[in-house]
Amino acid sequence: MFGVFCIRFVAQFLNICEMDKVSVLKSKQEEALLGGGAKRIESQHKKGKLTARERIQLLLDEGSFEEIGMLVQHRTRDFGMEKEMYPGDGVVTGYGTVNGRLVYVYSQDFTVFGGSLSETHAEKICKIMDLAIQNGAPVVGLNDSGGARIQEGVVSLGGYADIFYRNVKSSGVVPQLSAIMGPCAGGAVYSPAITDFILMVENTSYMFVTGPNVVKTVTHETVTSEELGGAHTHASKSGVTHFALANEVECIDHIKRLLSYMPQNCEEEAPVYAYEAADETRAKLDSIIPENPNQPYDIKEVIEEVVDADSFLEVHKEYAENIVVGFARIGGRSVGVVANQPAFLAGVLDINSSKKGARFVRFCDAFNIPLLVLVDVPGFLPGTDQEWHGIITNGAKLLYALSEATVPKVTVITRKAYGGAYDVMNSKHIGADLNYAWPTAEIAVMGAKGAAEIIFKKEIAEAADSEAKWKEKEMEYMEKFANPYGAAARGFIDEVILPSETRAKLIKAYKMLENKVVSMPKRKHGNIPL
Repeated sequence: MFGVFCIRFVAQFLNICEMDKVSVLKSKQEEALLGGGAKRIESQHKKGKLTARERIQLLLDEGSFEEIGMLVQHRTRDFGMEKEMYPGDGVVTGYGTVNGRLVYVYSQDFTVFGGSLSETHAEKICKIMDLAIQNGAPVVGLNDSGGARIQEGVVSLGGYADIFYRNVKSSGVVPQLSAIMGPCAGGAVYSPAITDFILMVENTSYMFVTGPNVVKTVTHETVTSEELGGAHTHASKSGVTHFALANEVECIDHIKRLLSYMPQNCEEEAPVYAYEAADETRAKLDSIIPENPNQPYDIKEVIEEVVDADSFLEVHKEYAENIVVGFARIGGRSVGVVANQPAFLAGVLDINSSKKGARFVRFCDAFNIPLLVLVDVPGFLPGTDQEWHGIITNGAKLLYALSEATVPKVTVITRKAYGGAYDVMNSKHIGADLNYAWPTAEIAVMGAKGAAEIIFKKEIAEAADSEAKWKEKEMEYMEKFANPYGAAARGFIDEVILPSETRAKLIKAYKMLENKVVSMPKRKHGNIPL
């Protein structure tokens, strides 16, 4: 009897110990889920901001999130930090799915030390970035950080550098998206800057290398956080952010939509969506070009007509508006659209538009997304401001990017294609696969008015009515060069098409080009004119 009693006692004791272990685990998990505590979570909500975990719940498919490093804690013992230990150390990391596709995610927790980056915080982010490269899936960073944790000194700075290094290693391998959900200052801004796309939330997110107080001390400028580095500032002035969204929910929805146009990695193709063939004629396009060649029109109306309904997602909408870039689908296939915008600065190429276009083109080429280039460009913007700030090397960036791209590239010239800008905007000479032109296309070295003034300068000067002579010679030049037929005769234009036929032509073109392969010379990498 005594033996049986002993066995039962030991079994109960072991069971109690086992229950204690489970309760300890549950207690630690519950502590981690609270982040910096209920009061700080409430404070986060009062600012109109979600918590790190709430953001992940919105981003990922329900029930798909698997957390990595929930119980990680910092190692600092200076400045009383050993008394403040929070499981997770200010960042939630892991993986899950977005619309059924694998995504790695990290979400900084502002309720823990202001989301500041420590050695262990950085290690968690680096771990999922390494997994993303090894397994070929996108990384989404939900940033809400005051910068490096000053109590840790150089180890926190080293943590940032570890992340930057992986950002560069990942570039062109897997898509990297950064959402700025709160303040990001100092080192916190450089990781997003290396990633492919940055999204910011209006009124609650900021990015700056040095904040307003430091700016005032050093330069004596008085500026608010919003003016210095708010979403609107970076969306319209600096071009640092690609999207400025009204709130966090809209921002996260935008991330999901953005991912839908991209492949998982550089070895794959973007998803192809179901598409039913129909009448692809778009009669509206036949009357979209004004009779007056100097009258503007909105190139976005052309884009909307040639791509699948409601599929155009514009990138950098408020920055360098003389060029329009964005993702769309044509016949269910992802494409990257680059288009001159005659409704803004007549569609000229300048420093900002060239950089904007080049960056977008290089992303598309890195991730196997075909390009559609719509051309209506009178040339490069002249003036001392442009020349002194480097229009030559900046304009060359767009030229370089389109020349370097090996994805299927299709061009449609809708109206003007003048001078060097004709060459740059995906001409046949820099590797375009198919070049179409509408009957309204004008392909020439320059506009007829300027050309007539140069070519017929002596005749105009000697004429009794110089103004009438100028008009006469302008018309003569227009009839000879301001059309697509000279370029078509030389094979620089593959086909002159009716505008209403454009969508049907594009669907067939991208289908034909879907297996395109280009062999490039062996090299480490090119030297783009940065």
